[in-house]
Amino acid sequence: MSVRPDIRLDDAPMVPVTCARCGAGVQVRKSSWNQTSVQWTSPVLEQCEERCTAGKLATNGGRGVFLACSALRDSIVDAVRAGTLPVVDDTL
Repeated sequence: MSVRPDIRLDDAPMVPVTCARCGAGVQVRKSSWNQTSVQWTSPVLEQCEERCTAGKLATNGGRGVFLACSALRDSIVDAVRAGTLPVVDDTL
């Protein structure tokens, strides 16, 4: 059995999006309205205000829970509305 190559990024590559609040720049791909892939770099992880706040609130020296940055989410929606971030499957 052969492994089929993953060519999704060939057809719809990740696009840079910058957070309007803190200026953190990430790479984003919107496969659908319900699915968003975000690639963070180490410096950007430290730049994100919401992520840093979540880390400071963590108890017992733990990492805490960080699911998403609301400001970055809003910036991603703005990029879709502006047409700079395409939604691969835009059916609802």
